[in-house]
Amino acid sequence: MTLTQHQRPTSTSTRTSRPGPSTPSPSWIEQLGPSEHRFEEILTPEAMSFLAALHDRFAARRSQLLTARAMRRESIAGGAMFDFRPETAAIRDDPTWRVAGAGPGLEDRRVEITGPTDRKMTVNAMNSGADVWLADGEDALSPTWANVIGGQLTLHDAIRRRIDFVTDEGTQYRLGERTPTIVFRPRGWHLPEQQLRYQRPDGRSCRTSGSLVDAGLYLFHNAHELIARGAGPYLYLPKLESAQEARLWDEVFTFAEHWLGIAHGTIRATVLIETLPAAFEMDEILFELRDHCAGLNAGRWDYLFSVIKQFRDRGRIRVLPDRDQLTMTVPFMRAYTELLVSTCHRRGAHAIGGMSAFIPDRRDPGVTENAVAKVREDKSREAADGFDGTWVAHPDLIPAVRAEFDAVLGQRPHQLERLRQDVHVTAADLLDLRVEGGAITTAGIRQNIRVALRYLDSWLQGQGAVAIDHLMEDAATAEISRSQLWQWINQGMLTEEGMPIVKERIEYFIDRGAEELAGAPGRGGGGRSRLPEATELLKEAVLGEEFPAFLTTAAYERHLR
Repeated sequence: MTLTQHQRPTSTSTRTSRPGPSTPSPSWIEQLGPSEHRFEEILTPEAMSFLAALHDRFAARRSQLLTARAMRRESIAGGAMFDFRPETAAIRDDPTWRVAGAGPGLEDRRVEITGPTDRKMTVNAMNSGADVWLADGEDALSPTWANVIGGQLTLHDAIRRRIDFVTDEGTQYRLGERTPTIVFRPRGWHLPEQQLRYQRPDGRSCRTSGSLVDAGLYLFHNAHELIARGAGPYLYLPKLESAQEARLWDEVFTFAEHWLGIAHGTIRATVLIETLPAAFEMDEILFELRDHCAGLNAGRWDYLFSVIKQFRDRGRIRVLPDRDQLTMTVPFMRAYTELLVSTCHRRGAHAIGGMSAFIPDRRDPGVTENAVAKVREDKSREAADGFDGTWVAHPDLIPAVRAEFDAVLGQRPHQLERLRQDVHVTAADLLDLRVEGGAITTAGIRQNIRVALRYLDSWLQGQGAVAIDHLMEDAATAEISRSQLWQWINQGMLTEEGMPIVKERIEYFIDRGAEELAGAPGRGGGGRSRLPEATELLKEAVLGEEFPAFLTTAAYERHLR
């Protein structure tokens, strides 16, 4: 069935017609999670019909692409290596094509603030003075049912400026006059939504796609309102590993635009280049999304995780040192960001920098001074390299970051004219993981364990972004921590001090770390401690024979509701 033949729903039924050449049979989305206050405003019959239509059309392709991911990883484990695809050289070599570029409200993106979509953080982000708010439904989200649908409600209210509230303690949260453009980040293709189930016409059923649920609900409820307010429905797309995955998103957007009755190209996406496979397909990803693409982002922390994950069993030469030695100035990270800027600007796309993890502490001027200095240094480099904007994780960092980009941009909204023709990045540059002076230390092992345990404890309590030791940690940094531990064990590494990194010793360190945290005040989360489950999950991820593709997958399936 063609796109124009798939009609929008005309009744309040949650069933919709399955695309196909024969007489359509009904499919529907079954709600398994409880209906909490106002959830019915998001999970309307019409919205559920839209979600069913998205799964009719795209669920099978999603599954095929995830299988292709796994097969590619197996080929890397077997000795294959990443390279630029010869069959798409014509796309890379053609200088004439461009992407759609910035939509209304996205012309100037020099400072973007990231954060979860609970009501307090939403008001703070909207009042922060940033140009863009990345409303994060992914790495900064613990996907409890309350968080997933509650976040949709929060965005619905914020877009309509109905989000003002007063806490039980009497603190007022009210939107200011000027607010940033919202760009929503749904979950990646690999993540399911277990509280909604896709029921097929043939009697089979499966879990819904977190991507289709998140993006579908956001577009269904807000696209028209955002357009009416002079912006548009904008998304950040996480964890892509291929141009084929970008093409699937492009087809989802085209389908959604037709269903919702909005012009083709209204939806605009910024793709996070945060996996090693995607770094070799930047041009192709832009090309597949060209009618809907605004830019690319250098998702540095997930990129490091992806590098470790892809090469976890490829020998000691591809083992990285302690996380705090993996700065943006090491050669392979420089190659990645330089390639991103030059690729974007050749195609008329914004290049958005990544997030420095340092955050200020209003109770400790010394910590704040150090954080501001580190962030200034990082953002000065990005602006000089040609990035058009960047991320911050805390409102107090915005003035310093804005000053660094203002110094380069002046009154210009971006620097797309800087084509960076001096950049010539090869596959060897992206794959050269040598870090001069890099070392694995006992302190690095303990820090990885501490971060992973504290983050998982908070994540299981429903909090997806956590300040730990004056750094903002989310799922990406927790993934780096546990994947390094697994790789160091399985590659038989030694610490700088000469200590063999073996399972028994790491298990001992995990137990000791859990004991220390159990007695420590204020470790985050705010709810009932989930440290025992966090410890169990970390041991499984680090000490097991198999490497879990994502740390939070088992945690979501077994522990979150």
